[in-house]
Amino acid sequence: MDVPIDAGLARRLVDTQFPQWAGLPLSRLDPAGSDHVIYRLGAELSVRLPRHAGAIGQAVKEAEWLPRLAPHLPLAIPVPVAVGEPAFGYPWPWAVSRWLDGEVATVQALADSTAAAVELAEFLAALQRFTPGVPPAGDGLTHPPLAARDRATRAAIAALAGVFDAAAMTRLWDAALSAPGWDRPEVWFHGDFHTGNLLTIDGRLSAVIDFGGLGIGDPACDLTIAFTLMSPSSRAAFRTALGTDDATWTRGRGWALATGLNAYTAYAATDPRIAAQTTRQITEALAG
Repeated sequence: MDVPIDAGLARRLVDTQFPQWAGLPLSRLDPAGSDHVIYRLGAELSVRLPRHAGAIGQAVKEAEWLPRLAPHLPLAIPVPVAVGEPAFGYPWPWAVSRWLDGEVATVQALADSTAAAVELAEFLAALQRFTPGVPPAGDGLTHPPLAARDRATRAAIAALAGVFDAAAMTRLWDAALSAPGWDRPEVWFHGDFHTGNLLTIDGRLSAVIDFGGLGIGDPACDLTIAFTLMSPSSRAAFRTALGTDDATWTRGRGWALATGLNAYTAYAATDPRIAAQTTRQITEALAG
């Protein structure tokens, strides 16, 4: 269940816990994501308040890992400044980070850009090379495998049989689950690598945001970006630059299908923007 958050609450949290910023103007960012309410704080900071229990670990995770990751990555990422504490009835940790300028990436601007596709492949390759040592167990970096989504995905396929090709979705899903698993050392992945978490300046990629899904394991989940953003030609360039094998690519298509169906089922009826985005994601995943 979402927790009610308004500007008054955000103002009280900032002013009491970080009085050095009490004089800075606070303005809500809309539309924000489904996991956080976001406020711009002055010219240089942002405040992110989790909406629901599923997002409560992000503030601490990002504060721990993003400063370590940033020097190794070719695009900017959020710079955490502080982690706030629960107060005034708000139950969870929340974050203050440096503001990142930019516009959310769009299919219209970047779908056909081979250069952008290669940049994204280089970002993922750099992320996968990051080797800080083995993090301790229970740190929120382990994520359920693709197979954990089987029941929900098959239910969504059945429910949306009148919207998308159920037979084609079932074939792809079966292929993704039966593809050989990741058999190399575990690597780092973003975990929610889609168009909405990319920023651009003057039509060029500038930053990657929202590392709540950051984890270690099979990187196939990050291939979702190939189906949310890219055209067939730029997708081919992305795959070549990343050096993705057939099994990982198939699992990546499965991740794109599963997450697209999940978002479509949850939001398409009330949000035309998400309906359009997820329709594209699902149809591109089916196309391969």
